[in-house]
Amino acid sequence: MPLRRLDLLAPAENGLRRGRTTGSCATAAVKAALLLLRHEQVVTEVDVSLPDGEHFLTVPVGRVERLADGAVRAEVLKDGGDDPDSTHGATITAVVRENTVGELRFLAGAGVGTVTQPGIRVPVGEPAINPTPRAMMRRAVAEVLPELASPGLDLEIGCVNGEEIARRTFNPRLGILGGISILGTTGVVEPMSQEAYMASVEVYVRVALGDRPDAVIFTPGKLGRDYARAHLKLDGKRLVQISNFVGYALDAAQTALQELNFELDTLWLAGHPGKLAKTIDGAWDTHSQRSPMAMPAVARVARDCGFGEALARRLEHANTVEDIIVQLEDPIRRDLWLAVENAIARACHARVPSVRQVQVRLFALDGTPLGAAA
Repeated sequence: MPLRRLDLLAPAENGLRRGRTTGSCATAAVKAALLLLRHEQVVTEVDVSLPDGEHFLTVPVGRVERLADGAVRAEVLKDGGDDPDSTHGATITAVVRENTVGELRFLAGAGVGTVTQPGIRVPVGEPAINPTPRAMMRRAVAEVLPELASPGLDLEIGCVNGEEIARRTFNPRLGILGGISILGTTGVVEPMSQEAYMASVEVYVRVALGDRPDAVIFTPGKLGRDYARAHLKLDGKRLVQISNFVGYALDAAQTALQELNFELDTLWLAGHPGKLAKTIDGAWDTHSQRSPMAMPAVARVARDCGFGEALARRLEHANTVEDIIVQLEDPIRRDLWLAVENAIARACHARVPSVRQVQVRLFALDGTPLGAAA
């Protein structure tokens, strides 16, 4: 079935404009550079296939030029839509050159970081280009060069002023040095500008509770959404995507329940502990630029629940929450995440006393269930 074009000018459900991830921009730059390198085509836009297998984006391309060594460099402007983003307006670059090893290799150009510590989804020593953007770029190469099973190409991805931009992110603390990360799991930035998104969250919460259901689920994104549909059979208006606005969503639920004079039986919260565990420390807006990292909260739960000081210190100094997930082995891993789920539930329940019980389910970035779901 042919892919359908996703029009970024069409507003999202909350009325805001979507944008392109750094991964989509890098993929577009790779495709434009490769078209000149191999087919002598200079383009001003390219189609980028999205990871959902159903849609593509048409992405404008800036300068495309041959370099002295025979490689080709292309530029794409990052447009985050109406979402507040550190990389909005940045110039993402790709230099594509042939190599003699017969492999497709990813390199960090100026302004893209290199991973120096474990705990994220890219091995130490590799460019900070996440798995989904890598897959998108491989597909773009296959679309331009379908006849080559194993193209010998180096894809050097960069960002103009990327090292300066990265200082406004968590990259330095994550051990990603030298620039930004190339990110995105869908290729599309969903607009989450704070005031408008909060207003839409309140509407969705009220709709979810309006006919007095037995249960609803709040989730920051895809991990919780998948669990709600597959295991809880909660979908449609019973599923509220709250982004980073955990506290606001809970307060909206409590207000709506009081107005309805109704007590909800179960409120589910599902997602990654890197976001939800922040609530244990009272961080109710979990955006990375507006809240601390979650490792200290997880470490404190370990101390309070008797897991021992040595483990607590290890957790406290972990690079990321995902690093904690990878390092721990069962049964300690399941027991710890059960304790974290219970701590999150207690913190959140205090904000919604009109709910009989809050149930929390946590997942690793790859969807692996932790805690009670494991």
